[in-house]
Amino acid sequence: MLRISKIIDYGTLLLTHMAGCPDRVFSAADLAATLGLGQPTVSKILKLLGQRDLVKSSRGARGGYTLGRPADQISVAQIIDALEEQPFGLTECTATPGACSVEAGCHIRTNWQRINAIVRRTLEDVSVADMVRPTPIEFPLNAQPVPESKARTKAARPTTWSIHK
Repeated sequence: MLRISKIIDYGTLLLTHMAGCPDRVFSAADLAATLGLGQPTVSKILKLLGQRDLVKSSRGARGGYTLGRPADQISVAQIIDALEEQPFGLTECTATPGACSVEAGCHIRTNWQRINAIVRRTLEDVSVADMVRPTPIEFPLNAQPVPESKARTKAARPTTWSIHK
């Protein structure tokens, strides 16, 4: 199963909250209390985001954190890159080429690389500003969401996805 880690989810939550008031200076304590997160976790995430210039920090009585650039210039991919310890990849060979012992003879590697590139481009195309605004789910013209009751049955017809950019 593909899943975004808690740290990436929390980092995205912090940045979208900050994007709601882009001129405000936020303290780690205020962000933690407002969002219901632990202050040590928030401080760690802000430090990592600051290392990639996604947030700026200032010291002093009026110090705290602001967005490092406008929300529409911060992509979800950049958040993932700032907070993940390993390079982005859906499989080991797409994240760290050469790490898999069967990589050289793998007949599905190029397809994983293709899928990885599509997912990566999508993450690059979604900004923090986009995450602030709720958007309806859009499906390709030929694809329909599978109702939960049919999603678990063998009779459900698989959906063929085609993404062109």
